[in-house]
Amino acid sequence: MFGRFEPTTDNIPDPRRSPESPPASPKDTGVLPEWTLADLYSGPDAPELARDLAAAAQAAAAFEADFKGRVGGLDGGGLAGAIRRFEALWEGLGRATSYAFLRYAGNVSDPENGRFLQSIQERVNDIARHVLFFELEINRIGDAAMAELLDDAALTRYRPWIENVRVMRPHQLSDEVEQILHDKSVAGRAAWVRLFDETLAALRFEIGGKSLTVAEALNLLSSPSRDKRREAAHALGDVFNANVRVFALVTNTLVKDKEIEDRWRHFDTPMAARHVSNLVEPEVVDALVSSVQAAYPALSHRYYALKARWMGGDMLDYWDRNAPLPDQDDRIIPWEDARALVLDAYGRFAPPLRDIAGRFFDRRWIDAATRPGKESGAFSHPTVPSVHPYILMNYQGRARDVMTLAHELGHGVHQVLAGPQGYLLADTPLTLAETASVFGEMLTFRAMLDNEGDPRRKRVLLASKVEDMLNTVVRQIAFYEFEAAVHLARRDGELPAEKIGDIWLDVQRRSLGPAMRFDEHYRHYWAYISHFVHSPFYVYAYAFGDCLVNALYAVYQNGEKGFADRYLGLLRAGGTLRHRELLKPFGLDASRPDFWSKGLSVIAGFIDELEAASAGAEGAGAPRGHPEGRGD
Repeated sequence: MFGRFEPTTDNIPDPRRSPESPPASPKDTGVLPEWTLADLYSGPDAPELARDLAAAAQAAAAFEADFKGRVGGLDGGGLAGAIRRFEALWEGLGRATSYAFLRYAGNVSDPENGRFLQSIQERVNDIARHVLFFELEINRIGDAAMAELLDDAALTRYRPWIENVRVMRPHQLSDEVEQILHDKSVAGRAAWVRLFDETLAALRFEIGGKSLTVAEALNLLSSPSRDKRREAAHALGDVFNANVRVFALVTNTLVKDKEIEDRWRHFDTPMAARHVSNLVEPEVVDALVSSVQAAYPALSHRYYALKARWMGGDMLDYWDRNAPLPDQDDRIIPWEDARALVLDAYGRFAPPLRDIAGRFFDRRWIDAATRPGKESGAFSHPTVPSVHPYILMNYQGRARDVMTLAHELGHGVHQVLAGPQGYLLADTPLTLAETASVFGEMLTFRAMLDNEGDPRRKRVLLASKVEDMLNTVVRQIAFYEFEAAVHLARRDGELPAEKIGDIWLDVQRRSLGPAMRFDEHYRHYWAYISHFVHSPFYVYAYAFGDCLVNALYAVYQNGEKGFADRYLGLLRAGGTLRHRELLKPFGLDASRPDFWSKGLSVIAGFIDELEAASAGAEGAGAPRGHPEGRGD
């Protein structure tokens, strides 16, 4: 809970990024960039890295000697000075940790990268134990005394950070217990997370005579060939089933570990700790979840029934959920075209966004090439304010890859703009962390739609956007439902893999609707979703962000004067403001009962358009999909 090592959206592959078609040829996509990490360190043996860690160890020891047991006696200026030293120390440690993580993400199959990451985590953990007392002692200061301290102008800058630290005050344990939890983390939770990552990366799926990684196998679920999609789906299910004991053990262990810590900290529900760390009220999340669940029939159930008809049947097999539509264009979008499209969309909204996004391309802050062992999915990792973020993705040249680029650049631009807030204040609460990324997607989608003159291609673009929004909202809330059910069921004892699979299938059927057909191969697809392992209950932040952006975008479309400047101000605020304060300038309030329904109505409206277009096309005698779907 304390410290800054819990994974966030910035370093976890995004599970909403829909699988795409098999890798396109480099001659089609063009030369794809690979990042250089030299802005952090030149290599794992760099003398600068060793010096930074040694300096951090010395600074941590000095900090402990100067302040341990004395924080409660500091005046406002003294506390501000201590926080500045604390922040500088974490900046140095964050730089080392970021380098190790990014090197590992570039090739998780390389055991040397795993060893290096573990070694850095252990070293940083050992250094950090000397300053663990600081936040604990801040929380032991009484409310009246803290209010008096915060009246000191020297401490004004750090007020939001202090308030964020103190939300954990009711859940804080004794110094000794906090120390034990901290010391054991690298040999406990972190080790199980590493086991999950390396197990998943090592899996191979025999499909079409080739041995594929999990990312490559998932990509085939969007193949134009129904036979390939089915073969990939069954291969995924068979391999997950063959390895499910390991995944079930990791899940049971981490869920139990969390339950023990939650009990000690007096959190009354499994998701309560996430709400506290997200700085969001439980009732706001409950309203979001219940609104999405109530909208399942109007959203996912309706859309997948429509897609089933497009595919030529009354039901849709789960391996066809991300299948290309019968009219889908197979064109590959070269990297340079994707770059131009996204930067132009950003620039038309606000030139500063385009200028910042351009740095990622010009300065090699993006790793877009696909290669064996590379982390699947996509993320933007902020590193530290004194350096810059890095983006990882696996570019295949499809329209959804362009949207992924727009999404991650949104994160990256947000992180750059918030950077001047400093290491302790740049982080945005997870409920708002997806705002810039989803807004960037919406800007790019609208640009792609405006540029497309063919009605059939427009329909495909709109359908693809709906599918992405369903992945963002419906699917992530279903993931949240699944997590909640697993965590609650685990309290009665270790869960057999079959029980976890039962929960998974039940939630998938309810969320995706009666038009979706499942078989037993799908029972253990929960096993590969890294958010369940890396950051429990994180997933609702995606739905929060998407609905929030829909509401924001509606304000923008209404032509409200000064919107772009206020939006840039929202991004620059980083973690200094909470969602109520950030949304107030736009006249929005996430606690209002109608807030979420407004966001969901945008998705419903898109489906209305698709249904109308589909009815018109069928009435004109347009061909429907073949009963078996598209062939090769």
